[in-house]
Amino acid sequence: MKKLIEKAETLVEALPYIRSFYGKTFVIKYGGAAQTEQSLKDAFAQDVVLLNYIGINTVVVHGGGPRISEVMKKMGKVPTFVQGQRVTDRETVDIVEMVLGGLVNKEIVSLINRHGGKAVGLTGKDGNLIGAVKKVIRKPSPETGADEIIDLGLVGEVKTVNPDVLVSLQQKGFVPVVAPVGVGPDGHAMNINADFVAASLAEALMAEKLILLTDVPGIMDRKGKVISTIRKRDVRRLINNGTISGGMIPKVQACVDAISSGVRKTHIVDGRVPHCLLLEIFTEEGVGTEIVVS
Repeated sequence: MKKLIEKAETLVEALPYIRSFYGKTFVIKYGGAAQTEQSLKDAFAQDVVLLNYIGINTVVVHGGGPRISEVMKKMGKVPTFVQGQRVTDRETVDIVEMVLGGLVNKEIVSLINRHGGKAVGLTGKDGNLIGAVKKVIRKPSPETGADEIIDLGLVGEVKTVNPDVLVSLQQKGFVPVVAPVGVGPDGHAMNINADFVAASLAEALMAEKLILLTDVPGIMDRKGKVISTIRKRDVRRLINNGTISGGMIPKVQACVDAISSGVRKTHIVDGRVPHCLLLEIFTEEGVGTEIVVS
C-alpha cells in the first residue's frame, strides 16, 4: 500500500504542471545518447507520447551527425569540419538529406508510433517549413590576421519558418518530427544546425518551452556542480569567464535566441537520464539547466 500511495503522490506532484502546460507547445531537440541507446530511445518515446496524451503539443527536432559521417565513409567520402561545422558540397548534402530526412527521421517516427503515439516525419522542404540562407563564418588569416570568409558549401541558417504544416498536424493530434534540412533560395537542400532549427521553430510556434537533450548533466560551474537556473543577462559573463565553453556555446545561444523571441523558458537537459523530459518538466528538482529571461 505504501508504494501505491507514493505513486499517487507522484501524480499529484505533477498535477499543477499538467494544468499549467495543457494546450501549450514544447519543442524538443533530440540527439546524443538518447538517440542511440535503445533503453533511452524507448524512454524518450514514452515521454513524448505521455506529453501528447495529457494535452501538451510536442514538436521533435533531431540531429544525426554521426550517422551522416558513417554513411559518407561507406560511400568513400571523408567528412571535413571547420569550427565544428560540416563542409557540405552537393554530393554531401544529398547524403545529409538521405540520412536525416530518410533514415534517422523515419526511425524516430516509427519509435514514437510503436509506443502509442502518432508521429509524422518532415524536413524543412515540406510545406515550405524552413527557408535557409548560406551560413557565413569568418576565421583570422594566419598571414595577415584579418578575417577571411570560410566557404562551408551548402550549410545554412534559418531565414524563415512557415509553421502552418506543424500547426495543422498538432490540431489532428500528430507529433511532427523534423529533420534539420532547410531549402535555399535556389530550391536546393541546406544542412542546418539542429539546435538552431529547434529554437527557430519554438519562436515561430510561440512555444512554452524549448528543450535541448545533451550528453552532459547541464551547464556546470567551476566546481563541477550543475547550475540549475541561468538568467539571460548572465550568459555573456559565463561565456567570457569560461563557465560556458566549447560545444555548449551554440546550445546556449540557441536558448537565448528563443527566449529573446518570446519562448517562455528553455532547458538544457541530460538525455542520458531515463525519462529526463518528465523529470525536468514535472518535478521541482529537474535534471539539467534552465535558461530564463529573468
